[in-house]
Amino acid sequence: MTRVPHPYLAHPAPIPFAHRGGTADGLENTAAAFRRADAAGYRYFETDVHTTADGRLVAFHDSTLDRVTDVQGRIRDLPWAAVREARVAGKEPLPLFQDLLEEFPEARWNVDLKTESSLVPLLDLIRRTDAWDRVCVSSFTESRIARAQKIAGPRLATSYGVTGVLALRLRSLGIPAALRAGAVAAQVPERQAGITVVDRRFVREAHARGLQVHVWTVNDPARMNSLLDLGVDGIMTDHLETLREVMTERGVWS
Repeated sequence: MTRVPHPYLAHPAPIPFAHRGGTADGLENTAAAFRRADAAGYRYFETDVHTTADGRLVAFHDSTLDRVTDVQGRIRDLPWAAVREARVAGKEPLPLFQDLLEEFPEARWNVDLKTESSLVPLLDLIRRTDAWDRVCVSSFTESRIARAQKIAGPRLATSYGVTGVLALRLRSLGIPAALRAGAVAAQVPERQAGITVVDRRFVREAHARGLQVHVWTVNDPARMNSLLDLGVDGIMTDHLETLREVMTERGVWS
């Protein structure tokens, strides 16, 4: 394990993340999913945010409601009054991220910033609720996270986007590459497009730079064990019970 560079990462063992609250039952990114994760002992939750047409910050993965709800349309084109009527799997409403912060005061959140329009509302919410130690901001777009970090300063925990991860991977192979200063973690898939991202060299390079390595989205117990053997600092999973069982057997569930 690497040193803790930010209060967000103050955890005594590898971090188990409930990916979208746990998606195995089809209720991803709903308050019901996060309640189930909370009851299972998870304290780190992963979610995504979009803004509605009237500026409300919704916890939801897709840009449209079509895939998992009984309503169609792009979130950015709809007011909150319409979005709140949608039901995931025909059952559960979409939550506002502010409501999730309030309902789970002990939880820490990894928030994937899906759109540029969500950047300022998310930072404003973190500032209003003094949630600096409870939220890590991520995005595939490195420049978006860099802008968030520039606005918020060192209080904001951030991970690397695709460009940052690529630079870290190149450095792990001995190839010079520029890295953004101030990130606290590299959050990565184990493999991408058939290419290995996470191996001992990658983990060693990240740890040498004071970064934690969080791997998504891992649902197979053999892969969980393999990654923990490599020394990764966190695993994001859809299958909450599986990861809990693996970590309990290894004596690292806390």
